Amino acid sequence: MTSELSRVRFPRRSWQCVVPRLSLALLALAGCPMGTSGGTDGDAGAVSLTTTATAATTAAPPAAAVPSGEGWNPAQIAWQPYEAGLRQAKDENKPVCLILSTTWCPHCKNFSHVFDDPRVVTSARSFVMVHLDADANEAIASRYVVDGSYIPRTFFLAPDGTLDGDIHAPRARSRFFYDERDPSSLLAAMDTAKKKLVN
Repeated sequence: MTSELSRVRFPRRSWQCVVPRLSLALLALAGCPMGTSGGTDGDAGAVSLTTTATAATTAAPPAAAVPSGEGWNPAQIAWQPYEAGLRQAKDENKPVCLILSTTWCPHCKNFSHVFDDPRVVTSARSFVMVHLDADANEAIASRYVVDGSYIPRTFFLAPDGTLDGDIHAPRARSRFFYDERDPSSLLAAMDTAKKKLVN
């Protein structure tokens, strides 16, 4: 088995998504008990295998949410490039919702469909929405490594571009990794940002 694993090739930085699940799978094969707390252990992507299967069969998206084909819902959310988005935020006195993801990350793909939720679409109108590929924009992404370089990461910035690190997901670690299936934590952060970041 070790020789098989050593031949597996992953895209650059894919270990951030793969290693936690691979570790859990190896523990399961070894007969080690797995957590069934129904959530994550605080690390992005470190979801127990038992809860992943349960969530996949029991959790359904809100009835009004219709996933867009590619994700990120570009038909209803006006995504902006980074520099243009910061200028627009300053000009319109709007906070920025900045999302860093990659094309190869399965958690990013899941999170992209959170933006199909009509409540997120409505809330996004109060923000300048900026979405960046962390691989293609490494210099910018490196400015937003507050508690790690995991992906996806979602940040809220004041209209002047200042990051507010106090607005984050309700977790101890990987604080800027929001629930990739349930928009509730993102919506709560958006509400906080609207109240806190606009004069």
